[in-house]
Amino acid sequence: MTQIAECPECGNVRGLFGKCPHCGSVSLPNVSTDTVELNIKRGLPTVEEALEQLTEYLRMASELGIKAIILIHGYGSSGEGGRIKWAIHEALENNRYADRIEEYYYGEQVPYGTQACQALLKQRPGLKQYLKHFKAGNAGMTVLLLGSTRRSA
Repeated sequence: MTQIAECPECGNVRGLFGKCPHCGSVSLPNVSTDTVELNIKRGLPTVEEALEQLTEYLRMASELGIKAIILIHGYGSSGEGGRIKWAIHEALENNRYADRIEEYYYGEQVPYGTQACQALLKQRPGLKQYLKHFKAGNAGMTVLLLGSTRRSA
C-alpha cells in the first residue's frame, strides 16, 4: 500500500521518507495515520543494508508518531525463508530494536480471523486494512508495534 503524507513546506503529497519530490524539503512530513507499510526488500538490499534501512525507518517512524509498521521483508526463494527475513527475526529476538519496538508478530503468527489476529486488531485497529488480505498468514512480513517515543522538535 502506498503511504500518503503531506510536505510541511509546500503542502504537496509526498512519501513518508526521503525528501519532497516537489520542493526538495527534507523536513519530516505531516502524516494522518499511525500505521504504515515499509517494504524493506525493495531494491534488493544486502542483509546489512536491510538492517541499516530498518534502523533508519524505525528512527523516522518514531519521530513521525507511527505506532505500527507492516514490515515487508519477503520470504526468500529457498522455501525456508530468506536471509533478510532471518536476520530481521534474529535482530528482533536479540532485542536489537528494543528501544523502539514494544512488540512484534511474525506474519505466520497472525492469520486473519484467528484469535491472535483479533487480539492484535483490538490493540491496533489500523492494522486491519493490511492483515485482512492474509487469511493464511504471511511469512514474508512482520508486524512491529512501536513504543510511544515520539520526539518533539
